[in-house]
Amino acid sequence: MTSKQRAYLKSLASTMDSVFQVGKSSLTSEWIDAVKGVLETRELIKINVLKNCMDDPKEIANSIASCTRSEVVQVIGRKIILYKQADEKEKRAIILPK
Repeated sequence: MTSKQRAYLKSLASTMDSVFQVGKSSLTSEWIDAVKGVLETRELIKINVLKNCMDDPKEIANSIASCTRSEVVQVIGRKIILYKQADEKEKRAIILPK
């Protein structure tokens, strides 16, 4: 992902609300499955890591990205932004600049 594409995705995510929250139970297989489903439909999501979660947000972001085959756009504080391009061209809502 280029810096131009990353900046574009950051600008889109700035107005979004968090779709998921990671709490004290951290990551579970059911939670990961739910994230996969939402990534398929939305392509770009924002996740909030709650204060009662003792894990590092960057480590959580990398774990989620590897499990869902998505890319970490940005981790700021306790906010994670993930992007996964839709498999089918007809379902792609976000067109990245080149």
